[in-house]
Amino acid sequence: MSLDTPPATRPVVLVTGAAKRLGRTIALDLAAHGFDIALHYRGAAEDAQATIDEAIAAGAQAHAFEADLDDEAACRALAPLVVARFHRLDAVVNNASTFEYDNPETFGFASMEKHWRSNTAPAVLLAQALHAHLKGCAEVGCVVNIIDQKLWNPNPDYFSYTLSKAALQAATIMLAQALAPQVRVCGVAPGVTLLSGPMTAGEFAAAHQLTPLNRSSTPEDIARAVRFLIESPAITGSTLLVDGGQHLNAQPRDVMFLARKD
Repeated sequence: MSLDTPPATRPVVLVTGAAKRLGRTIALDLAAHGFDIALHYRGAAEDAQATIDEAIAAGAQAHAFEADLDDEAACRALAPLVVARFHRLDAVVNNASTFEYDNPETFGFASMEKHWRSNTAPAVLLAQALHAHLKGCAEVGCVVNIIDQKLWNPNPDYFSYTLSKAALQAATIMLAQALAPQVRVCGVAPGVTLLSGPMTAGEFAAAHQLTPLNRSSTPEDIARAVRFLIESPAITGSTLLVDGGQHLNAQPRDVMFLARKD
């Protein structure tokens, strides 16, 4: 797609961290259901291009944008670049995330700042940018923040990560209040969805079954929930827990440790 591409006629969604894993599934689901895709990535150019090619094959206009969202200037520049490319921006899915282990004993300022700069601040800035772009327009935009069921079933593992997601959940509610009626702000809280961190495939399979439904969420479940919120004009300030009911089971530690047999 060239820079002189005519304005997109389909709604445009910016999905952060969309080169692979959950972000890729979200982007491709939206591409297959009538949305054009602004794909954000950092450092995974080949994966980003593969996702773009698949989105285009599904009928979408799609373009990749590389940015380090931990950097405030780069984060603030992203939405204007998307608008310059597509001539519109209708929704943002804040999916990009840092997930590193610490606990209350190992907690420090550096870990907290790293997670907050990755998991919380960019989502606020991109919501702010969408609101500024749509101000005075008839259209209503939507922000969907990817949160975590851990907030409804807390334990002290991944301490800084959990604090950053708690801040994101609070921001979801406050932004829904502050940006209405121009922008709706919602959340999706996945359960055990993809193998991550040091978890083995066997541990993931076991953890995925530690729910009332004997199955947690899949990437497709999360993508479907994201699309539902974008397409639901009466929903704002709410978070959908898509986790097989994992949040209903009190768990003293992260499921990675509960699934280990040693």
